[in-house]
Amino acid sequence: MNETTLVVTGAHGFLGRYTARCLAQYGYTVKGIGHGKWDENEWRNWGLSAWQETDLTIETLRMHAQAPYAIVHCAGGGSVGYAAAEPYEDFQRTVYSTACVLEYIRRFTPATRFIYPSSASVYGRADSFPIGEESRIAPISIYGMHKRMAEELAVSSARRFAISTAVVRFFSLYGCELRKQLLWDACRKLTTGDYSFGGTGKEIRDWLHVEDAADLLRAAIEHADTYCPIVNGGSGMGVTVHDALALVSQCLSSAGDPPSFSGGHRPGDPDCYIADIHKAQQWEWRAKKEWREGIAEYVAWWRQEISTYGN
Repeated sequence: MNETTLVVTGAHGFLGRYTARCLAQYGYTVKGIGHGKWDENEWRNWGLSAWQETDLTIETLRMHAQAPYAIVHCAGGGSVGYAAAEPYEDFQRTVYSTACVLEYIRRFTPATRFIYPSSASVYGRADSFPIGEESRIAPISIYGMHKRMAEELAVSSARRFAISTAVVRFFSLYGCELRKQLLWDACRKLTTGDYSFGGTGKEIRDWLHVEDAADLLRAAIEHADTYCPIVNGGSGMGVTVHDALALVSQCLSSAGDPPSFSGGHRPGDPDCYIADIHKAQQWEWRAKKEWREGIAEYVAWWRQEISTYGN
């Protein structure tokens, strides 16, 4: 096993590329495996020493992963809506790919650590806040169900096969390069003069900047164990959707017209998510990016993207 080499699956994706760059900054040699076309200059700029575009299977892992110190498994489904529309495809991306990585480690490189970025969607509609890791697990979306299955595979592999693992349940991740979800859609709508949004605006989310998320995955590598520690990845603070979108509007326009809301409720969308982050903090990790700063940074990036590439 090479203790300086790590593998990030899904390194072309939003969380994966930030994770690769963070790990490279800590001195690791980082290999990437997964789907996505980008030229060598780009993937090297994100910290990768090698990139292999391929399906994630036991065979491709044997060919390209070799025996790394850890595999950070960022590959998988990343959308509640997509999972609802394409449940089988999401199962393949999330659950099957996790089983492949764990089986590869079990059979060929059992000293390799396994880090799984999961989702707060496994909690479903929580009864009390902030949400601790011991809270009831009751996903209400297919996306959350698949994340729960992947978590259970990780826990089972840790305990049955002595694979050192760790799971991080991320809340609402955001940051530059994210070309979907609430902030991206809000920027597109608000610039056309459309200030109407679904929901009530009172929904509460715990926003965590992707750079802080990547650093938490870095900490998880060193705290992986055969009992599979599970920690929440959030800021520990709730922000209403109204306040987040109001800030987007202000950053886009000096007028900063406030958003309006239909009052409807989206299936699979809980009303409130706030993370209890005490366990993550015990790893000497802290979220550094304040949400107002992060959203302002995101809007500035979005403006640059639109001016460069168009809508």
